[in-house]
Amino acid sequence: MYSRGRLANDLRGLGIKTADTVMLYASVRAVGEVAGGPDQIHLAFKDVLTAEGTLMMYASCPRYYDEVGRGNLTKEQEREILEKLPAFDALTARSARDNGTLVEFLRTYPDSRVNRHVARFVFCGKQAEHLMSPQPWNYALGSDSPLERFLMLNGKIVLLGSDHDAVTFLHYAEHVADIPGKRIVHYQVPVMEDGRRVWRDMEEFDTSGDGVHANWPDRFFAKIADSLTR
Repeated sequence: MYSRGRLANDLRGLGIKTADTVMLYASVRAVGEVAGGPDQIHLAFKDVLTAEGTLMMYASCPRYYDEVGRGNLTKEQEREILEKLPAFDALTARSARDNGTLVEFLRTYPDSRVNRHVARFVFCGKQAEHLMSPQPWNYALGSDSPLERFLMLNGKIVLLGSDHDAVTFLHYAEHVADIPGKRIVHYQVPVMEDGRRVWRDMEEFDTSGDGVHANWPDRFFAKIADSLTR
């Protein structure tokens, strides 16, 4: 069983320092049993980073909020979602289940902040306001996004037992790389405007499992991450 103190010492051993900006990808199951529960994992990071540092994770949105119009649902499913799905509320919507449980523990912890977008991040620490400052509605993971601001801060990416194919930061590279033939997707998101729910159009480079380019190999992000961690 891990303690918060042992986790903090191990993180220092990995090179995490006071005042760093860290983007965390973590599997609670892979970490193993922690005394006090999963919150102790992000608290250990905060112990190391102190008030001068910043922790961020990718939360995204619950199922269906960014799927209408992508072509992966039946017409019947889309009709039902268009009728019934409430407007997206960044402050209360749960994190995407595929992103693991720790991000939801962090999202609901006191002093955590989120940006108001379905491509949603959770932030805690000194640079939270800067990182979550307004981002474009379209191509929200590219220029002027939290990912670009993270890069400009020389942030560190930490993979804590997570799938190496799930490094969201690489979507930034896909967005800004000047590569011909990148796939573009269009979809709709329910939002509140002037007190009523409306379906707002959105477009981005394809961040789904299909990849932004037809020539991307299977588990491309994992191949990149593995090449950098050997």
